Amino acid sequence: MSRIRSVATSAAHKGREALEINRRTVLAAAGAVSLSAGIGYALRPTDSEAAPAAAEEQPVAEGRKAPAAALAPYTKGTTLASVAAPRNSSGYRRLGDGAGWSRVLRSDLAAAKSGRESRRTALAAFVQFTDLHLMDVQHPLRLEYVRVHDRHAWRPHEALTVPGAVSLVERVNALRGAPVTGSPLHFVMTTGDNTDNNAHSELEWFMKVMSGGRITPNTGDPHHYEGVQNSGMKLYWQASSTVRDQDKALGFPHLAGYLAAAIREVRSPGLNLPWYSTVGNHDALPLGCYGSHADPYLAEAAVAGKKLMSVGDAEAKKLQDSIRNAQDPKGSGYRDFLKAHTRSMRSVTADEKRAPYTSADYLKAHLDPAYQGLGPVGHGYSSANVAAGTQYYAFRISDDVIGISLDTTDAGGHYDGSIGSVQLAWLEKTLRENKDSYAVVFSHHTGKSMTNTRPDPAHPSDRRHTGAELVTVLNRHANVLAWVNGHIHRNLITPHKASNGNSFWEITTASHVDYPHLARIVELVDNKDGTISLFTTLIESAAPHRTDFADLSQTGLAALYRELAFNAPGASKALAGATTDRNTELVLKKA
Repeated sequence: MSRIRSVATSAAHKGREALEINRRTVLAAAGAVSLSAGIGYALRPTDSEAAPAAAEEQPVAEGRKAPAAALAPYTKGTTLASVAAPRNSSGYRRLGDGAGWSRVLRSDLAAAKSGRESRRTALAAFVQFTDLHLMDVQHPLRLEYVRVHDRHAWRPHEALTVPGAVSLVERVNALRGAPVTGSPLHFVMTTGDNTDNNAHSELEWFMKVMSGGRITPNTGDPHHYEGVQNSGMKLYWQASSTVRDQDKALGFPHLAGYLAAAIREVRSPGLNLPWYSTVGNHDALPLGCYGSHADPYLAEAAVAGKKLMSVGDAEAKKLQDSIRNAQDPKGSGYRDFLKAHTRSMRSVTADEKRAPYTSADYLKAHLDPAYQGLGPVGHGYSSANVAAGTQYYAFRISDDVIGISLDTTDAGGHYDGSIGSVQLAWLEKTLRENKDSYAVVFSHHTGKSMTNTRPDPAHPSDRRHTGAELVTVLNRHANVLAWVNGHIHRNLITPHKASNGNSFWEITTASHVDYPHLARIVELVDNKDGTISLFTTLIESAAPHRTDFADLSQTGLAALYRELAFNAPGASKALAGATTDRNTELVLKKA
């Protein structure tokens, strides 16, 4: 498998063997070559779809150039150096600079051999975003009122998802290559739940966050916020009013002008790397849980001028239970629930931009030249995906590594996932045809959250398969190194080893909507001793750890986003994971 050629060296380890960089790093950085559009056979890109053959043909936009590469290894700008931490021990916690998280060696699947540091050869390096949940917080279909029963159901920081995501982009743009090897970063991959309510407004914001542009995170009234946070209800943080709400009782601040700032225009520089996209349940399904065949009333209610903001505890519990237990995949029960509460709804400004988008809309947005950024064209998807109605594909990262993006959402409804037989057969074929390359698989769902095998209404004969079945398939192929995913909003790294001796690492990364608001850098290296190492390094957004309540600038809001999330009632610090799930070196036997 190792056909790598040296074209560059690193001065990271003087007196040691020079670090080799793959000769196709330049190609990968300009937009990796498409292998397959997810229609069951390998599809070579046409001239109009192919990425540029050299980086010089697609220069980095002014203002997006990363700093000159530093000597590796480095820690600055990563959680190895510092992580946001509380400065006080009780009440509302103010954040500041905390100690970094050290790197942990994991040899669950293979022993680490001494001297590997001087022998390493870089294979690939990339960044994973996951669960951005860019959120239209004024959307009429949102279930904020379930908070009366479950305080996790609505979070005080939700109005700041857009400036928070832009700050994450700014962090990536400031990185000096891969922290361990110094290799150029090849791309950013988002592993789903890029949006929250499956709304056109959110899809536009996501595309602009990633590729650059001006974003106004507001729908309805163009001048005023119309949602639960100016409702006067004590159930929600009334940041800009004097109402003594439940969150202020916990120490949340009064911030005059907060809501006006939250809906103000935000500017994203766009990533200075190519980026790819994987679909999640919140991107594919209304509210992330109702099927593609959802009751038409929900689409009508999404753009209408009425919003429900309050219900009783018992009613909230009944609705939440129906969602958790997948009792209402079409949303007809939710339709009846909303109709029964029509008189309790408040008037808001109707807005067509809140309409749900379809899978075809999602694909076409990625193929829109307005959102190309630094490419590649379609961000992994192609016109063949549009024609076939698929949202999975494969792409070449470098000479020795391919990437495979799966669609694990279940169109039949519910937030947990599965994979269809047709896609599973395509995956096997793709791995078999590229057996001389290492493979990194991307999906939204984790293995243990793929338990929903409800049939797809559009393809009822396409049997759905669980995560355990997917693990079995991946373990049949010695070239699979990693399965990278999200969904559970928690850092978790799981070893998978089969009886045939094949093994791979499942790398699950915490969300960017719940604290600790992380993304992850992954580096693949050949240790030249019969082992492969995967280095994982977590990063926070570029926003400062310390907040200033008087600073409602774009940067100030991004910092506040993190601190509010840390203090959100019911927020779990366990989402950061154990030290073995954060910054790691993961060792594998070389096939």
